[in-house]
Formats: sequence, structure tokens, C-alpha cells
Amino acid sequence: MKRILLLLGLLLCVLSTSCIPYKDTIYLQEKNTPSDSTQTMTEQPKAYRIQINDILNIRIKVLDQDNVTIFNPVGEESLNANSSERAYFDGFTVDLHGNIRIPELGKINVLGYTTEEVEKQLKEKLLAEQFKETANIFITVKLSGLRYTANGEVGSPGSVTLFQDRVNIFEAIANVGEIPVTGNKKEVQIIRQYPQGQQIHTIDLTDVNVMKSKFYYIQPNDIIYVKPLRQKSLGTGRTAVETFGTIVTVLSFITTSILLFSRI
Repeated sequence: MKRILLLLGLLLCVLSTSCIPYKDTIYLQEKNTPSDSTQTMTEQPKAYRIQINDILNIRIKVLDQDNVTIFNPVGEESLNANSSERAYFDGFTVDLHGNIRIPELGKINVLGYTTEEVEKQLKEKLLAEQFKETANIFITVKLSGLRYTANGEVGSPGSVTLFQDRVNIFEAIANVGEIPVTGNKKEVQIIRQYPQGQQIHTIDLTDVNVMKSKFYYIQPNDIIYVKPLRQKSLGTGRTAVETFGTIVTVLSFITTSILLFSRI
């Protein structure tokens, strides 16, 4: 009887430590607030500052468009907004020194500037060197898609380009196939590029306060890495039922082996 109780106790211990807890699978939990409360998350928008290897899409418009053909080599009618390859070839890539090279204007440093600041800089340069105020210059500068990479425990690891100005971490993950039960949602790492190098940041997607984080919105060239949970390496199962089935199989194998050897 004692042996049976000991075996049952051992099984319960294994079940409690090897299956994945329900709370580790749920996003945006209100961990420090009452469950019936309502929270308003105030965003802290921060303008993105251009980095090395970014690709800028620049469009210049004036009253007489024939005068800016050299600045807009693609032409609005042939621009395919759904093609990242087209953006790569027709956009202006920021080189290792933080410069872009524009016909007639030469090299312009854009490293660390916002797109609005680049628009202002280009307009001032065009008015000083190419046009008069009466030309009614209108300039738009946008990133040629938001490209990021997701690795680890996600449905479809790889690189994705989204043609949006802002993408939050949940949208980014949804576009690579979601995090499976075996993924660690509490320690999602974001590898972000800065002028001085790359840094690793960790966020908890199971905590509702992640929406207040400055890393809630991803940036171009981010790498998202989702680590596997310890239970995956153990291979015991994602749920209590799967774990119990694994344990029963192992115990059956051990019992059968003992009986066979005892008869030899």
C-alpha cells in the first residue's frame, strides 16, 4: 500500500512540474490589478529615427512634375506598393556613414533623423539649389516597409516586411504564425539596432503592462526571438493529459521489462 501511495505521489509531482501551467499561455493578464477592473493604456509614441541600412521612399511633387522626373525615377504609375523588391531597387538606402545619395543633390546625411526632419531638410535644399517658392514643393519621405525577423518558437520563423507605419509586437508575431504552447511568452527577446550597436531587450507578453513598454512597437530590422519552455526539452507533454500518457507509457515499459527479466 505504501509503495502505491509513493508511486501516486511521484506521479503527481511529475505532473505538476512537467506540464505547462495555464497562466503561462495567456496574453495580457492583469497581474497587479483586480480582474474586474478596466485599464486605459496610454501610448507613449516616439518618432522612429533612421538607422543604417534603412530604405527610404522619397517622392517630390511640384506644379510642373516634368521638373522633378530625375528625383522620382520610378514614376507614380509604375510603383508597386506591394513589392519589397521594388522598394529595394527604387528606394534610397542609408549607407554605413548614414548618407543617402539623391540625383543633383548629392549625399545627404539622414542618420538619426525622423522622416519629417528629412522632408524639411530636402525641401530647404531644393529651394536653395533647384526651385523657387512658387514651385509649391511637396515632399513625402517614408520607410519602404517595416522589415523584421522572428526566430525560435513561432509558427513560421523568418523575415517579414509589412507596409505599415507602426506595428506592435502582437501584430508582428501574428504575421509569423503565433507562439505555440511550448513558447516562452514571459521572456520574449527583441534584438534592436542602435547607432552604437545592437542591444537585447526582454518583454513579458503575459503581462498587460507590456502595452506601456517602449518596446511594444517594433522597429525596422528588429529580431524577435521566442525561447522554448523547459517542458519542451523534457518532452513530457504540453498538458497534464499528455504528461500522464507519457508517464503511463514509461511505467508500462519498465514494469514489462521487470516481469520479463524476472522470468529469465
